[in-house]
Amino acid sequence: MKATGIVRRIDDLGRVVIPKEIRRTMRIREGEPLEIFTDKDGEVIFKKYSPIGEVGAFTGQFAEAIHKTCDIPVAICDNDTVVAVAGVPKKELLEKPISKTLYETMGKRQSYSAASGVALDVTEGGTGKVSFMSPIVAEGNVIGAVISLQKQSGAVPDEAEKKLISTGAMFLSSQLEV
Repeated sequence: MKATGIVRRIDDLGRVVIPKEIRRTMRIREGEPLEIFTDKDGEVIFKKYSPIGEVGAFTGQFAEAIHKTCDIPVAICDNDTVVAVAGVPKKELLEKPISKTLYETMGKRQSYSAASGVALDVTEGGTGKVSFMSPIVAEGNVIGAVISLQKQSGAVPDEAEKKLISTGAMFLSSQLEV
C-alpha cells in the first residue's frame, strides 16, 4: 500500500471525500461503485468494483471459445485492466492497465474498427493493437469491452469478426444485468 500523505475527516453523515487528484489518477468517476474491505489491523480499503471481475473465469472461457472457433485473438477488459485474453501470450496483456485512448473510446459507447485508420493500443504500454472493439454496457454504464486484436499491423476486421465481437459484448452485457 502506498501512503499519499492526505488526511481527511469523516463528516457527521459518515462520509469521506476522496481527493480529486486520486479520483483522476485512479479513474474514479462520480457514481462509480467502490468495494469496501477491512482487515484485523483496522485498515479500511476502497477498491473499484468491477462487475466483469466477478465473472472472471467465465470471461476467460468466453475469450478462449471465440479464439478456438474463429482463430481470432481476443481480449476482454473492464474499465481499468485486461481481465481475459486468448490467442496471444497472457503475460503480454493479462492484468495490464488499458490505454487512456481505449478507455475514452469505450466511454463513447460505440464500436471501434481499425478500418477507421486510427490505431488504438490495448494497453498503456502500447502492447496489442485493436482490430475491433465493442463496449460492454450493463444497466446503462460502460463496464468493459470485448476486443479482437490485430494479427498483423494494418489489418482490418471483416464483417464476421465485427459481428462476433459485437455479439460477445451483448452477451456479456446480458449476463451482467441484474
